[in-house]
Amino acid sequence: MLSKKSQYAFKALAYLTEKFNEGPVLISEISTKKKVPLKFLENILLELKKAGILESKKGKGGGYYLKKDPAEVKVVTIVRLVNGPVAMLPCVSLNFYKRCDNCDETSCGLHDIMIQLRDASLTVLENKTLIDLCKMDPK
Repeated sequence: MLSKKSQYAFKALAYLTEKFNEGPVLISEISTKKKVPLKFLENILLELKKAGILESKKGKGGGYYLKKDPAEVKVVTIVRLVNGPVAMLPCVSLNFYKRCDNCDETSCGLHDIMIQLRDASLTVLENKTLIDLCKMDPK
């Protein structure tokens, strides 16, 4: 399940995608238009900036903007950055693997099902970009 933080991040990124190449966007504008609490949004945007997804400009005409073309930013990258693993169990995670307590992965049916679920989810998430959040033409 996507956390509220992830949902807010995607709302903000969708708005910034719509405004791509129009210059920096004020945090207050994103907050108002997408109904995201300002203080929460500030932390999310800072985290996305530190990860190299966003850039910012200070002063008059300042704000946040996408560092890369939104057609190049995969949804899976944002999910992992803001929400954590795509996999529902740590023992099937590709990037956050951790062995489950008291479990033998070789004979665990749940493990096998969760691998299938992870792979299906990755197929979708790896083939979607920020453009898909907005249903925009990727020109």
